[in-house]
Amino acid sequence: MTTAVLTTLGRIRSASARSGKLRALRKNRLAMTGGIIAAVFVLAALIAPLIAPYDPARPDFANALAAPGWSHWLGTDDLGRDQLSRVVYGARASMQVGVLAVALAFVVGVPLGLLAGYYGKFTDSVVSRLTDTMLAFPFLVLAVGLAAVLGPSLTNATIAIGISQIPAVIRITRAETLRLRHVDYVAAAVANGGGDATVLFRHILPNATSALTVQATVGIPAAIIGEALLSFLGLGVQPPDASLGVMLSGAQSFLAPAPWMAVFPGLAVVAATLAFNLLGDGLRDVLDPRGATR
Repeated sequence: MTTAVLTTLGRIRSASARSGKLRALRKNRLAMTGGIIAAVFVLAALIAPLIAPYDPARPDFANALAAPGWSHWLGTDDLGRDQLSRVVYGARASMQVGVLAVALAFVVGVPLGLLAGYYGKFTDSVVSRLTDTMLAFPFLVLAVGLAAVLGPSLTNATIAIGISQIPAVIRITRAETLRLRHVDYVAAAVANGGGDATVLFRHILPNATSALTVQATVGIPAAIIGEALLSFLGLGVQPPDASLGVMLSGAQSFLAPAPWMAVFPGLAVVAATLAFNLLGDGLRDVLDPRGATR
């Protein structure tokens, strides 16, 4: 069988497998539910100025600590700021950090993982030791430490969380590269004279997207929790800007007289992270052949 035939058959099998996986994903009710809720959060983040009924930073002392009602569906905080508006803008900050932090981790981690898995030896040793060193610190501990060094801001929190997620991306990419470098269509590409760049970016990386997609859906909820924690500690979004973590921090002194100050931003954090985790679990079942349960 010629190398051209092997390459063509490999592409046909990949296309057929992708079609089957999409059908399986649509049948997974939990994954689809998580995907719909995640899409709602992303849409709300994109159109936050259009759906927020009030300015999230404008105080209204006459309505301070107002209970949920027709004027303020989720009540107000101790400064009279509308809770619904602040939850919407807080979700916007969470989605921003979730997407950008994961993007940063992929921009740095994917090339390093490809190089380590493909070339091995010295390159693999250096990258693996760097990864192991970073993994010695728990994700949130590393993110808090980096944010403390960089300074409190949403941008620095995004950078800190993104750097903290790089080791996981490197490990996933390296493992996929090691697995794929020995399959028939990659061997056919090498036999046809394909250079390293061609093999890595036209044959290995496209076929590693399933595992990387799963990693992205796992990384986003971790980033959301990380942003909420950093903002809660004063290392992320700074008042009066809205963040779910800032809202939870400000609610500590008002849990008895105004429990809605903590309940609604807390529920938003839970809903966002649960939605992406459900979507990630469903994607893992249908996209990652090693982790499939059905």
